Amino acid sequence: MSRDTRWKALLELLAAEGGLDVDDAAHRLGVSPATIRRDFDTLAERRMLVRTRGGALPHGVGYDLPLRHKSARRAEEKQRIAHAVAALVRPGEALGLTGGTTTTAVAEALAARADLADGEVEGQALTVVTNALNIAYALTARPRFKTVLTGGVARPHSYELTGPLADGVLGQITLDTAVLGVGALDAAEGAATADEAEAGINRLLCARARRVVVAADSSKLGARAFARICPAEAVDILVTDTGADPEALADLRERGIDIRTV
Repeated sequence: MSRDTRWKALLELLAAEGGLDVDDAAHRLGVSPATIRRDFDTLAERRMLVRTRGGALPHGVGYDLPLRHKSARRAEEKQRIAHAVAALVRPGEALGLTGGTTTTAVAEALAARADLADGEVEGQALTVVTNALNIAYALTARPRFKTVLTGGVARPHSYELTGPLADGVLGQITLDTAVLGVGALDAAEGAATADEAEAGINRLLCARARRVVVAADSSKLGARAFARICPAEAVDILVTDTGADPEALADLRERGIDIRTV
């Protein structure tokens, strides 16, 4: 097992179980305890976990796992969701995209759409407003996309810009559609994420859009997170995977959400 594969496995186990001890991790990955200790020490130095006596804990309350590792979780579901969301976007729209692994996949799916790249539509094919550095970087190479990046302070794990500078830009624009990546979506508590600064930017995107689309895999449904983005009633469309709990979907439908499962 390569080092990168081992690190990804360790971070996945931490995310799922909330903590690991050295001996258990070594047994489950088939390596020596000394190797796991070195891995834990290195990942702790990179602020990807918190080292404890004899083991490790996730870094931060919300387990803010860097995108390159988060993207491997439920990857197939996220790709299906991303293509379904991208299909909802009409040429010529002004689109808001929050940061996150699923919204990054949405951006990639939009960039791959032939009708937005080959000149079938006159003028600008799409205007994308985002506070995510990685999304802006990926779309800037598309000449028929107008990419607007908010200002703000960059968060190292999610690549998202937050703060008053981002607020100022978003207060001056209007959007046709806002696509949100969320940490949780609950019928009673609404859409939420682990970080209050990111939630504030997402809330502004919702307020400036005529239509709000949440792109979330089934593990996010019926869950709760620290910082609220918007009530469930503010969401127009939810795109999720077929593994979603029927009861959670029924509760969300009662809030008036149009649900698409893929």
